[in-house]
Amino acid sequence: MKKITIAIDGFSSTGKSTLAKQLARALGYVYVDTGAMYRAITLFAMNKGFIGANFENRDGLVAALSKIQLRFVFNEDLGFSEMYLNDKNVEAEIRKMEVSRNVSHIAEIEQVRIKLVALQKKMGEKKGIVMDGRDIGSVVFPEAELKIFMTASPEKRAYRRYKELLDRGEKIRYEEVLENVEKRDYIDSHREFSPLMKSSGAIEFDNSDMGLKEQFERMHNFALRVIEKQV
Repeated sequence: MKKITIAIDGFSSTGKSTLAKQLARALGYVYVDTGAMYRAITLFAMNKGFIGANFENRDGLVAALSKIQLRFVFNEDLGFSEMYLNDKNVEAEIRKMEVSRNVSHIAEIEQVRIKLVALQKKMGEKKGIVMDGRDIGSVVFPEAELKIFMTASPEKRAYRRYKELLDRGEKIRYEEVLENVEKRDYIDSHREFSPLMKSSGAIEFDNSDMGLKEQFERMHNFALRVIEKQV
């Protein structure tokens, strides 16, 4: 079968990465978590003192972007690729709430997005890829054969994220997670450069009241139909 590009966009904690991993595994495609790339740069900015609770040094980060090397390394035991920042595995660190608090601010920076979009486009040159993020269907792969826009209520998304953080051992309140989700929604949707939006031709997929198995089966069947139509 001819390979296609699958672009999955949507709000935070809608399960984009979970669905993307499932589709990539089922189709034998490459999976790319662009959120991990922005989180890795956020972690770099935090470690270098470019961003904190009450300050941002965007100029300092932009000047240091050339020193940032990102790559995904496949972990056979886990069945998916992990993010490496300057040759260090940072997969666990980038998922922490502290990074979540800052990532939308870093993702607003035009130079950061330019750097990462260029990397993402190169990754998808040969198709056979499932990529999720905020601007995949609108900016990175506007001609993708299958574009999905995922959404769910802020409360449902916050609860999913809250449980995930608790399972990782973080001490956090649900109200704090909900506030972060709503704040990220606003920043992602209103930033000047590459705002989060439903791209032209994208399927809107609300999974507020849907289990992982059902959402995967629906989107997998849809993807197979799209692939079958390719000539």
